Amino acid sequence: MEPAATVGADETGAGWNAATAAPALALVLAACGGGGATTGTAPTTASAPVVVVAAPLTTTQSSRFLAQATMGATDADIQAVITRGVDGWLTDQFAMARATSHWDWLQNNGYNVAANINAETGFDPAMWRQLIAEPDQLRQRVGIALLDLLVVGISGVNLNWKQFAMAAYVDSLWDNAFGNYRQILDAITYNAAMGSFLTFLGNKKANATTGAQPDENYARELMQLFTLGLYQLNADGSVKSGADGQPLETYKPADVSGIARVFTGLNLASSDSTTPARYRLPLVMTASTNETGTASFLGTSTAGGGTAAVKTALDTIFAHPNIAPFVSRQLIQRLVTSNPSAGYVGRVSAAFADNGKGVRGDMQAVIRAILTDTEARSDTVLASTSAGKLREPVTRLTGWARAFGATSPSAAWAIGDTSSTTTRLGQSPGRSSTVFNFFRPGYTPPNTSLSAAGLVAPEFQITNEQTVVAYVNYLYGLIVNGTGDVKADYTAILAKAADTQALVDQVNLVLAANQLSAATVASIKAAVDSISATTATGPQYRVNAAILLTMSSPDYLTVK
Repeated sequence: MEPAATVGADETGAGWNAATAAPALALVLAACGGGGATTGTAPTTASAPVVVVAAPLTTTQSSRFLAQATMGATDADIQAVITRGVDGWLTDQFAMARATSHWDWLQNNGYNVAANINAETGFDPAMWRQLIAEPDQLRQRVGIALLDLLVVGISGVNLNWKQFAMAAYVDSLWDNAFGNYRQILDAITYNAAMGSFLTFLGNKKANATTGAQPDENYARELMQLFTLGLYQLNADGSVKSGADGQPLETYKPADVSGIARVFTGLNLASSDSTTPARYRLPLVMTASTNETGTASFLGTSTAGGGTAAVKTALDTIFAHPNIAPFVSRQLIQRLVTSNPSAGYVGRVSAAFADNGKGVRGDMQAVIRAILTDTEARSDTVLASTSAGKLREPVTRLTGWARAFGATSPSAAWAIGDTSSTTTRLGQSPGRSSTVFNFFRPGYTPPNTSLSAAGLVAPEFQITNEQTVVAYVNYLYGLIVNGTGDVKADYTAILAKAADTQALVDQVNLVLAANQLSAATVASIKAAVDSISATTATGPQYRVNAAILLTMSSPDYLTVK
């Protein structure tokens, strides 16, 4: 591998001296080799109070909050949080309706033509457009967090009109992101894409003659990945152990088999495959293939089958004590920090269990608890060597696009599938190949200071030398040329190009919430200073260098 030569290898020849990216690449590779970028939480006790930061915030505090609550900060967003405060901004975002659903955007832009019946055409632009351009940024960020947890990947959806089936699934998450987690469980259970992805669509009751049994895939993953986890948990997320010191299992194989009996008979509401319309409709129960006998699970039994049995199963899971800490911890990981303390998990779990008005599963209460907690908002966390998380690659792209006003004049939003680990991000929204997501919540890179410290770092599961080089190369082309007609508007930042300090400070603020170390800032300034500001192309090259080196640095990649 030749980092200096690889970075900036753009065939068009447009841009600036790519060799300036080599120092940053070396830093990133060092971090990925173990310990340069750590994740986790600051030492915070279980009794520490939830903190709501009131206005006025500093620009740094505002940008840091937006790094957790949106797909990327803008100058306007930073000022909005300063004006409204965290609590006011959250209230505004909760009240903001979706402008356009993914489904409607696909319809409005003509993707429902016969030529697309067996294709995925339109799905990627629909996703990228919303994440980057829509103002309901809290919904976008929470939606992506839910998609990391309640995974469906378009390549595993065995239906025609895949783009519409997947759009309907993503819309179900986005539409319910500020509702109740129990509603979310209903939405995914009766969704065609989920039914196909986890193979319970058309699931049939047991056949005594052939010995065939109901498919158990959804029953298992619903409990293991979406709601309860494998082991019984305390309210703070710690694992319960038996008298022998071994973790107590949450459920047994018999519970999986029992719930699988409930999820039989669910089918598409229409047999018309000439249009995608049926994928927007909830699944319906087919009595002839539904198990109407007794189904026992998690200490509960139901008989008679039908949607009543489904409701009993979901209600039972929703009432289980594991769901609050299990879901709360993973949402904290996706939004704030990979290793939340027991106290942090406990406080959010309490909000999940009761929003203060006797309501369980209130997503607004959970989101507020996550984003206003002392471990999310306190500036003292910044001094901790174990706080924060590795930025998901998708949020790096959207962060750049939002910070610098990227648009697609043709509405094509031709960013495409960014899953490639050799030429792109190694991650693309809605394109996980398995239900286990691109990365597992408990993953830690082996033989590193992270694993030695007992910390997890989920996003490192898709991070290695190859993906780092691919990311920097792809980022270089994106910054310089955009992709298709998706291009940034550097007009405002170019006004600072001649003033290195002002340029680097602005990029540091909007992209990294001023979390670049003094040494990193000095390195970036030196690289920018090496580029003349007086030539015709100099100002743009200086801007390009400041952005790329910032986004390639461990200080940016590890967000606190």
